[in-house]
Amino acid sequence: MTKRYEEQLRHVAMTDLPWEKMTGKNVLITGATGLIGGCLVDVLMHRPNKDFKIYAAGRNEARAKERFAAYWHEDDFCFLSFDVVNEVPFDIDFHFIIDAASGASPSLYATDPVGVMQANIIGVNQLLTYGLHHHLEKFVYVSSGEIYGEGVGQMFSETDSGYIDCATVRACYPSSKQAAETLCVSYAAQYGLDISIARPSHVYGAYFSATDMRVYAQFIRNVLHKEDIVMKSNGEQFRSWCYVLDCVAGLLFILLKGKNQCAYNIADPQSNVSIRTLAELIAKIGCQRVVIELPPEVEKAGYSVISKATFSTSRLEALGWRIEGTMEEKLRFTVEEMQTQNRE
Repeated sequence: MTKRYEEQLRHVAMTDLPWEKMTGKNVLITGATGLIGGCLVDVLMHRPNKDFKIYAAGRNEARAKERFAAYWHEDDFCFLSFDVVNEVPFDIDFHFIIDAASGASPSLYATDPVGVMQANIIGVNQLLTYGLHHHLEKFVYVSSGEIYGEGVGQMFSETDSGYIDCATVRACYPSSKQAAETLCVSYAAQYGLDISIARPSHVYGAYFSATDMRVYAQFIRNVLHKEDIVMKSNGEQFRSWCYVLDCVAGLLFILLKGKNQCAYNIADPQSNVSIRTLAELIAKIGCQRVVIELPPEVEKAGYSVISKATFSTSRLEALGWRIEGTMEEKLRFTVEEMQTQNRE
């Protein structure tokens, strides 16, 4: 990773938060090799004079060893290879758990909808059952802004809901996220656990996996390969976006200051754009064109049908969370960081 990325990590790691809550604690991050989970590990490992231990969990140890090579042999880092769908095969007290383990790629929604649902529902149940017997102090579930479904054009606050056609394969993701949220608050109410929910908007940033088929990742791959950006629609869908480091900062605010049984949107209020605008921004950075190529039906089955989804972040901002910088600046940095990664 570049010096500039290291500086960004240290900046977030120095955020004014009650870090003393984590003194002497074990922190488990599931889905650690994903975009959000990996960045969260990076930030916490850059916390100066940290006095807590990071357990990064995922299914792909080879990817984890490459992703976390800088920390692999450090005493305050440990990688755990397991699938959250299965019973947690350890006897470690995880005082803080951030559950970011979820299939979040459109290709999976079309080809493995059962696996997507199992990770979201059974995975949460396994982790919370484990936490009940291992001194869990705080659990943050990384849900999704997709739980709102299709609205009527308004900005979603945390108490809103929209329409989701549950009898479709594509609903495997938002419907299971909804169910997992309800399971979280049920555990909190019935067993006295402290659980908060994060609802990130669409998140972008460097170090996404080679199998990540979300639109921003595909667009960036296009410009890295000096190819035109290929859009699989007219790009009219309108979304809230958030840079991954801003998202991770939001997760830390939720972890250390979030209220029990409370959900928080994470989005950049200055980054509400259409898919077409996103493509044009990335194409401009890479000096490429935008072209439209409609997908086959199997691929199309994994795409979101939501036409507009933007989110209010006033609840998270009330905890002190703020965003600086523009979307174009952060997209440009993302492309440059990925170029550096590809050269290494």
